[in-house]
Amino acid sequence: MPTTFILNGRPVTVQADPNSPLLWAIRDELNLKGTKFGCGKAACGACTLHVDGKAVRSCSYAVKFAEGKSITTIEGLSQEGKIHPVQQAWMEEIVPQCGYCQPGFMMATAAMLAEIPDPTDEDIDRNIVNVCRCATYYRMRKAIHRAAEISNTPS
Repeated sequence: MPTTFILNGRPVTVQADPNSPLLWAIRDELNLKGTKFGCGKAACGACTLHVDGKAVRSCSYAVKFAEGKSITTIEGLSQEGKIHPVQQAWMEEIVPQCGYCQPGFMMATAAMLAEIPDPTDEDIDRNIVNVCRCATYYRMRKAIHRAAEISNTPS
């Protein structure tokens, strides 16, 4: 059964099983590999993307729920050729070690900053609950605060 949604600003239709995870439609049918498979149980956050602006773990979000929604993956986080403040901060703070989980962290961070533009450490602890096996949490926290600075600076 076809499912149609907006992906990174463009309408797409997938033919995936409506009950299969959106993660697999994004990766396998639409060939966008930035969204990663981690645990398959919505626990680690490697598969985080945005559904109508909210961070969602796509490994446990059925394709059928994407119908008519706006989906953003890490590939769509940049706009009009300009990198997102979160991506800029991640580079400035040299966050990734292995990098596997980083797209999910960046997507979770971008969603949080849209709701909490100047987060405290407590806000970060409450909202960014993804898992990094390399333990780059200190650098990520610095990057989150830097992304908030960048976002809140008039251009």
